[in-house]
Amino acid sequence: MTALATFLAVIAGLAGSVQVAVMARLGERVGVFAALAWAAMLTAGLAFALLLIVRQGAGGIVDAARQPVWLWSGAAMGLLIVLTITFAGSRIGVAATVAIMIAGQLAMGAVIDRFGLFGVDKVGLAWPRVIGIVLLAAGAALTLRR
Repeated sequence: MTALATFLAVIAGLAGSVQVAVMARLGERVGVFAALAWAAMLTAGLAFALLLIVRQGAGGIVDAARQPVWLWSGAAMGLLIVLTITFAGSRIGVAATVAIMIAGQLAMGAVIDRFGLFGVDKVGLAWPRVIGIVLLAAGAALTLRR
C-alpha cells in the first residue's frame, strides 16, 4: 500500500501542475467563477460515478454527511485551491503558483504534524525540517521573478 500511495502522490503532483495551466486557461476563456463552478460540478459527477463503481452504491455519501461539520472543511479547501489556481495561474504563472502553494502546504503540514492537529500523529519539528521549509519558501518567492 505504501508503494501505491507514493505512486498516487507523484501522479497527483504532476496532475496538479497540469491542473493549474488548464484551469488558468479555462478561467481566461469563461471567467474564473464560471470555470470554478464547472470544475466543481464535473468533479462531483466524476466522484459520484467513482463511488458507485468502487462501493457498488451511494451509501458512503450518507456516512460522510453524518460526520462532524469540521470534517467537511476539506471540500471548502478544495474549492479554495481550484479558485486560487484558476485565478493565479494566468497572472503569476504555473511554476510560481505551484511553488507558492507547495511552500504553503509544507509549512502548514509541519504545523499540523508538530501539534497533532486534526487527529494526526505528532511529528517533531527539527532544524533540518525548518531549514527545508525556509529554503522552499525562498525558492517559491524567487519564482515570482520573471
